[in-house]
Amino acid sequence: MPLPEEDPQPLLKDQEETAYDSDGKVLSFGIDYDTESGGSTVVSSFSWRKLWLFTGPGFLMCIAFLDPGNLEGDLQAGAIAGYSLLWLLLWATAMGLLVQLLSARLGVATGRHLAELCREEYPTWARMILWIMAELALIGADIQEVIGSAIAIQILSNGVLPLWAGVIITAFDCFIFLFLENYGVRKLEAAFGILIGIMAVTFAWMFADAKPSASELFLGILIPKLSSKTIKQAVGVVGCIIMPHNVFLHSALVQSREIDHNKKGQVQEALRYYSIESTAALAISFMINLFVTTIFAKGFHGTELANSIGLVNAGQYLQDKYGGGFFPILYIWGIGLLAAGQSSTITGTYAGQFIMGGFLNLGLKKWLRALITRSCAIIPTIIVALVFDTSEDSLDVLNEWLNMLQSIQIPFALIPLLCLVSKEQIMGTFTVGPILKMFSWLVAALVMLINGYLLLDFFSNEVTGVVFTTVVCTFTGAYVTFIIYLISREVSISTWYCPT
Repeated sequence: MPLPEEDPQPLLKDQEETAYDSDGKVLSFGIDYDTESGGSTVVSSFSWRKLWLFTGPGFLMCIAFLDPGNLEGDLQAGAIAGYSLLWLLLWATAMGLLVQLLSARLGVATGRHLAELCREEYPTWARMILWIMAELALIGADIQEVIGSAIAIQILSNGVLPLWAGVIITAFDCFIFLFLENYGVRKLEAAFGILIGIMAVTFAWMFADAKPSASELFLGILIPKLSSKTIKQAVGVVGCIIMPHNVFLHSALVQSREIDHNKKGQVQEALRYYSIESTAALAISFMINLFVTTIFAKGFHGTELANSIGLVNAGQYLQDKYGGGFFPILYIWGIGLLAAGQSSTITGTYAGQFIMGGFLNLGLKKWLRALITRSCAIIPTIIVALVFDTSEDSLDVLNEWLNMLQSIQIPFALIPLLCLVSKEQIMGTFTVGPILKMFSWLVAALVMLINGYLLLDFFSNEVTGVVFTTVVCTFTGAYVTFIIYLISREVSISTWYCPT
């Protein structure tokens, strides 16, 4: 019996990189879509069935708002600032929603995601810088997420499993979840829905145990308050909401649905349902973040422990404060943290696949891209776990550096996104209008200024020595120059479209 012929390039795909293969998309076109009549588009009425078919990408996207880094920001804001920053959490989530809706708009209107469009729109040198920055942001976020999962595993094992063992377990768990993709996008989305549900239940349980003040909670949401003592926590609340890799991710996730991008009505309907779904997903993420903030506001605000709480010791502090009960709160915290860490590491892997595939168009098989993406994060994370396993203070310092890394990368996702959704040659009739464009740039400028403040404050305290200062100043000059270049492209595009 003759042996089957071997594939000469088993690791490569023959066709150009795409976010999803056509046979892997969810069919959503056979449900009485819009009709074209008399040159105008008539969009069909709202349908719960259609909304259900489009539900999924927004919930995968919202995971980035619930990762361990965000949870740490929440608990520190609650412990130090009490209820006073809840209003800022609400508005920061709203700003994050705007950015993510623009990302979804780009993906739906063009049929391509942000990394692919950057590859086509920018010269090679600029494209490579954007890719490197996106990869660095992803690695930094992944280290935090994997460490968060490892901390949760350490808690749930009563300290039997060290941090490095939790990192290895998390790495393998990620591939198990990726295996679900072979059974369809909807199965994978259902798995993420379960993880989000676990987070909602565990943190709501802790919220009920803590019994925070309802009046203080609502006043914190409705009345803006800010003081010099809470400015750092306020900046942190806004700074950690927008994750660079998540901007790339959402523009790719929306392409998991089969849509005819040449039919305006179908695109309009898809944008409508994605907007509803994303809003609902981020409303849930806001509630979970609110639960965490208020739990620590009730338990630790105004105490001597407030300034010493971090992700590593938060579970034990909760246990000491609220006791065991029917089910020890330490393990409830561990389960919620594990769900947050596991889900965010998997979405990080997805983002890594889309970023690498979009910028480089290597034609690699998905499993190989996943292996490369995970290795880039897992190897440094294991080193981090071995070095910092016995030092909570050092781990907190490392987390601050990783937060700074995320802050540095934000302009390299936001500016290309805003430039591309403003370009009529790319978006066609779905180009953002002048009012939305102005508001989006104001939000982007605010986020970048806030993160710039974080960077300035951090480096003014950490940068010492002539050599280190010289390196940082050189890097800062190159960094600002590249941002000016990216913005200048938008200015030139706007001038070119402006009638004379």
